[in-house]
Amino acid sequence: MITHGNEIEILCGNSNRPLAEAVAKELKLPLSEAEVGKFSDGEISITLPQTVRGKDVFIIQSTSSPVNDNLMELLIMIDACKRASAGRITAVIPYFGYARQDRKARPRDPITAKLVADMLTVAGADRVMTMDLHAAQIQGFFEIPVDHLYGAPLLAKYYKNKMDENWTVVSPDVGSVGRARNFATRVNASLAIVDKRRPKANAIEVMNVVGDVQGKTCLMVDDMIDTAGTICQGAEALIKNGAKEVYACCTHGVLSGPAFKRLLDSPIKELAVLDTINIPEEIKNHPKFKILPTAKTIARAISVIFSDTSLSAIYED
Repeated sequence: MITHGNEIEILCGNSNRPLAEAVAKELKLPLSEAEVGKFSDGEISITLPQTVRGKDVFIIQSTSSPVNDNLMELLIMIDACKRASAGRITAVIPYFGYARQDRKARPRDPITAKLVADMLTVAGADRVMTMDLHAAQIQGFFEIPVDHLYGAPLLAKYYKNKMDENWTVVSPDVGSVGRARNFATRVNASLAIVDKRRPKANAIEVMNVVGDVQGKTCLMVDDMIDTAGTICQGAEALIKNGAKEVYACCTHGVLSGPAFKRLLDSPIKELAVLDTINIPEEIKNHPKFKILPTAKTIARAISVIFSDTSLSAIYED
């Protein structure tokens, strides 16, 4: 039987300590010191210096790069808390890695998102909190409760004061239309779609733009930007189709490989991302990038879970 006491314990691994510190500050709680290191052969070593017996433990850890190290850190920290008799263990995963492998797109493909969900459950997590899964149906891969937070309200709040009737929200591909439509509704803007064809992996060919972007300021909306190929080629297509300016935003700034250079060379005027992933200082301090905080939202969700009250108010906001 899962129970929890009258104390919250906030732990974190190495993936995004600044976010964990900000969440703890919002909750007016100390960030517990977990000793996270490695043996000489690369094995991850976890030690919890303080007791967690009977406590409601929240482990804040995004499974961002280095993905496998951060995932193993999270699994081992969950196991350590379970064996130390924590009352309840919540894995707070602001960015859930491996979410792109959520189905068998081709014969013999793995469904890695399900595998990771099973690993978290077997390790001992009692529930999971995450933000903007790449595919919302991944919630159903878990045999434990999942609290799915949304980044759109934070991004919409930032852009709403900037936008007027000359702005258009743009989906960078057909798969993101639902997300872009929801965002457009929030900011009361029109919607356009970049229709692209992907002939092979990591090769993107933009076909056309569906919707009126002539003379418009366009805001491209996505859940994550990895190598930035889709978003940059989409921005170029919008400019070619008469857009005046192009902005972009996403929840998760993975920004791997050539992403930084591509974004600098692209016609995108500004990219706003949430801090679910710890962004390198080089990018964080560049005037073309805006990093928006998620600590208040995550801290509020932790408070709601701890008090066993409803998350509906957060979803409605």
